[in-house]
Amino acid sequence: MNRFLVSLSVAFFACSIAIAQAPLSGAAGPVSPAAAEQGVTTTISPEVAQFQKIENSWSDAVNRRDQYGLELVLSPLFVDVSAQGDVTTRNQQVAQVLSGQDKSLYLTQKIVTVRMLGDIAVANGTYTLHHKVNGAEVDTKGIFTHVFERVHGGWVCVNSQRTLLREDENNGKQKKTSNTESPFHIPFFGKSDKGTK
Repeated sequence: MNRFLVSLSVAFFACSIAIAQAPLSGAAGPVSPAAAEQGVTTTISPEVAQFQKIENSWSDAVNRRDQYGLELVLSPLFVDVSAQGDVTTRNQQVAQVLSGQDKSLYLTQKIVTVRMLGDIAVANGTYTLHHKVNGAEVDTKGIFTHVFERVHGGWVCVNSQRTLLREDENNGKQKKTSNTESPFHIPFFGKSDKGTK
């Protein structure tokens, strides 16, 4: 009987030591070593940093007129909808870059958010396109949505949609409006100048 009690006591003691040494996991989860360091903070998620590198490769390929670099970023199934509503494929995008008609063309893209959906990622951000319009060099600013697909351990863009930022015609600054009643404008459901009939 004494052997049984001693064995039970040893097993209980070993279990309590193992429990005491295990890291605590609560609602916050385990703490990573980087997060445990004092004074280390970041506002950029790993996904945003990863896709910013891809966007930088894309911009560099456009700016250097690099066919191979552009083909590495864009899927063969790529479809682009420009801010003007033009729809192009990857081959058309590559042909536009290689033609190099506008020597002042320069693209910068900045990721703002990334949503991961398994093997699909949706990236939203802003862009600035320096180019010529009617012989004058201008900067066009807008926002984009890029849809990426994971292929062979990397990411390629399958869809791109760009939208221009609206500017005030009087002073060229971005138009800011405030409508406290309805923060979203939904066509056909907004207020009209006509009374109800």
